[in-house]
Amino acid sequence: MTDLKKFKSDIREEYRKKRRDLDPIVKQKLDEQLCEKIINSQTYKSAEVVLTYIPKTEEVNIIKVAETALKDGKKLACPKCDTKSRTMVFKYIDSFDQLEDSVFGLREPVSGCEVFVQDNVIDNKVICIVPAIVFDKKGFRIGYGGGYYDRYLSTFHGIKVGVSYYDFIVNEAPHGKFDFAVDVLITERGIYAKK
Repeated sequence: MTDLKKFKSDIREEYRKKRRDLDPIVKQKLDEQLCEKIINSQTYKSAEVVLTYIPKTEEVNIIKVAETALKDGKKLACPKCDTKSRTMVFKYIDSFDQLEDSVFGLREPVSGCEVFVQDNVIDNKVICIVPAIVFDKKGFRIGYGGGYYDRYLSTFHGIKVGVSYYDFIVNEAPHGKFDFAVDVLITERGIYAKK
C-alpha cells in the first residue's frame, strides 16, 4: 500500500468511527440544519437538475433535499453503480418508488429510468451533491475508497457540491492527481469552502 493510500485509509477509518459514534438525535439535528443550508443556497436555487446520492444510515441524510427538488419541479437523478467497471451513471427518478435495493447497501434507480446526459443540460444549471467521509478546506474529499465519484467527477462539468458536518472538515486531506475538489462545500454552519 502506498503512503497516500495508507494515509487516506487511516483518516477514513478514524472518521467513519467518529460518524458511527454520533448520537442519533444530534445527527438528525445536523442533517436537518444541513438540508436547510443546501435548499436555501443560491447554488441549489439556480439548479434545474440535481444529482444526489440516496444516503445510507451513517451518511449525511439529505433526503429532504431530494424531496424538495421534486416538489420544486427540478429534475432529480440518483447514482447507479456498475461494479464490474467500477463506474456509475446518474438516472432520473420521479419518485422514491423508482429506487430498489442494490450493491453496497445502496438504494439505486430501477433499470427503466432514463440516464442523465451532461450534454443535454447547461453546465451551471446542474449540481452534483457529493458525499464523503471527510472533506478538507479546499474541497478535496476522502470517500469510501471505491473511486466511483472520482471517476464520475472527472468528466462532470456542472457544479460539484460537497456536503459534510462541520466537525468532519479537516485542514488538508491527502489527494492525488485523480482526486477532484468540489466547487462548493456546505455544512450545517453554511458555505464553508470556495464558491
